[in-house]
Amino acid sequence: MVIGVGIVLLVLGLILVTGAVDLPTSWENHIASDTLGWILFAVGVLAILLGLIVNHQRSRVTSTHVEERRDYGEPHRDVRYDDDRRP
Repeated sequence: MVIGVGIVLLVLGLILVTGAVDLPTSWENHIASDTLGWILFAVGVLAILLGLIVNHQRSRVTSTHVEERRDYGEPHRDVRYDDDRRP
Protein backbone atom coordinates (compact mmCIF):
# COMPACT_ATOMS: atom_id res chain seq x y z
CA MET A 1 0.00 0.00 0.00
CA VAL A 2 2.87 2.35 0.78
CA ILE A 3 4.35 1.79 -2.66
CA GLY A 4 1.02 2.67 -4.29
CA VAL A 5 0.73 5.89 -2.31
CA GLY A 6 4.32 6.71 -3.24
CA ILE A 7 3.55 6.25 -6.94
CA VAL A 8 0.49 8.50 -6.68
CA LEU A 9 2.50 11.23 -4.92
CA LEU A 10 5.29 10.88 -7.48
CA VAL A 11 2.88 11.29 -10.40
CA LEU A 12 1.12 14.26 -8.79
CA GLY A 13 4.48 15.90 -8.12
CA LEU A 14 5.61 15.44 -11.72
CA ILE A 15 2.31 16.83 -13.01
CA LEU A 16 2.74 19.96 -10.90
CA VAL A 17 6.44 20.38 -11.75
CA THR A 18 5.92 20.08 -15.50
CA GLY A 19 2.91 22.40 -15.42
CA ALA A 20 0.66 19.91 -17.21
CA VAL A 21 -2.19 21.03 -14.94
CA ASP A 22 -2.38 24.52 -13.51
CA LEU A 23 -3.75 25.22 -10.07
CA PRO A 24 -6.71 27.59 -9.80
CA THR A 25 -5.70 31.25 -9.67
CA SER A 26 -6.94 31.61 -6.10
CA TRP A 27 -4.46 28.89 -5.07
CA GLU A 28 -1.60 30.20 -7.21
CA ASN A 29 -1.39 33.32 -5.05
CA HIS A 30 -0.71 31.23 -1.93
CA ILE A 31 0.94 28.04 -3.20
CA ALA A 32 3.86 27.74 -5.60
CA SER A 33 3.00 24.76 -7.81
CA ASP A 34 6.65 24.07 -8.70
CA THR A 35 7.68 23.87 -5.06
CA LEU A 36 4.66 21.75 -4.14
CA GLY A 37 5.43 19.47 -7.08
CA TRP A 38 9.03 18.91 -5.99
CA ILE A 39 7.92 18.24 -2.41
CA LEU A 40 5.34 15.67 -3.58
CA PHE A 41 7.94 14.12 -5.88
CA ALA A 42 10.48 13.77 -3.05
CA VAL A 43 7.90 12.37 -0.63
CA GLY A 44 6.74 9.90 -3.30
CA VAL A 45 10.28 8.65 -3.91
CA LEU A 46 10.86 8.35 -0.16
CA ALA A 47 7.61 6.41 0.29
CA ILE A 48 8.51 3.99 -2.50
CA LEU A 49 11.99 3.41 -1.06
CA LEU A 50 10.68 2.87 2.48
CA GLY A 51 8.00 0.49 1.20
CA LEU A 52 10.59 -1.56 -0.68
CA ILE A 53 12.89 -1.67 2.36
CA VAL A 54 10.09 -2.80 4.67
CA ASN A 55 8.96 -5.48 2.20
CA HIS A 56 12.53 -6.72 1.87
CA GLN A 57 12.90 -6.98 5.65
CA ARG A 58 9.61 -8.88 5.95
CA SER A 59 10.82 -11.48 3.49
CA ARG A 60 14.05 -12.06 5.42
CA VAL A 61 12.42 -12.64 8.80
CA THR A 62 12.57 -16.27 9.78
CA SER A 63 9.42 -17.49 11.36
CA THR A 64 8.53 -20.64 13.19
CA HIS A 65 5.83 -22.74 11.63
CA VAL A 66 3.69 -24.51 14.21
CA GLU A 67 1.54 -27.38 13.06
CA GLU A 68 -1.07 -28.82 15.36
CA ARG A 69 -2.37 -32.29 14.69
CA ARG A 70 -5.35 -33.92 16.30
CA ASP A 71 -6.02 -37.60 16.12
CA TYR A 72 -9.68 -38.32 15.50
CA GLY A 73 -9.20 -42.09 15.26
CA GLU A 74 -10.85 -44.36 17.81
CA PRO A 75 -13.32 -42.70 20.15
CA HIS A 76 -12.46 -42.68 23.82
CA ARG A 77 -13.96 -45.66 25.64
CA ASP A 78 -15.19 -45.42 29.15
CA VAL A 79 -13.86 -48.44 31.02
CA ARG A 80 -15.97 -49.43 33.96
CA TYR A 81 -15.02 -52.05 36.49
CA ASP A 82 -17.17 -54.03 38.80
CA ASP A 83 -16.42 -53.50 42.47
CA ASP A 84 -14.47 -56.70 42.79
CA ARG A 85 -12.26 -56.21 39.71
CA ARG A 86 -10.77 -52.79 40.45
CA PRO A 87 -7.03 -52.66 40.02
